[in-house]
Amino acid sequence: MKSWLFKKGTRVRRVLNLWPPFFFCGIRIVELSNDFRYARVVLKNRPWTRNANGSQFGGSLFAMTDPLYSLMLMGVLGKRFHIWDKSARLYFEKPGLGQVVAEFQLTDGLLADIEAATARGEKALPQVVTDIKNNNGDLVARVERTLYVRLKRQYRPG
Repeated sequence: MKSWLFKKGTRVRRVLNLWPPFFFCGIRIVELSNDFRYARVVLKNRPWTRNANGSQFGGSLFAMTDPLYSLMLMGVLGKRFHIWDKSARLYFEKPGLGQVVAEFQLTDGLLADIEAATARGEKALPQVVTDIKNNNGDLVARVERTLYVRLKRQYRPG
């Protein structure tokens, strides 16, 4: 069962694009599939998104990846699960001097692993990686994120 928000990817995308941490940082979800398995996020190049060196501010790079995998999993798995970020690391590869893009994909394998790991009520700690690239396709930063996924108490067996 899904909440009203997670019935369509376009609804979640519109709500998040108005969410102040995204809206005021120049972050925009340009695509979120209705099955919640794919998303594309853009960080626009604005004077208020740049650091002292003129490249994209690291906090904005990190923010553009923050809620996506958790929200996508909520859209796929529904209300039966607790889904949170457990940890994340950001690795800078080169300065982001213009607009940057991040893509997110939930694979069948990842979803099967999560379902198998949580079937008996145990937690799953899947790891996902997001590459942030510039308009030339060059790697600007990589975000490695560990998620926490577990059936809510009332849905756990036994």
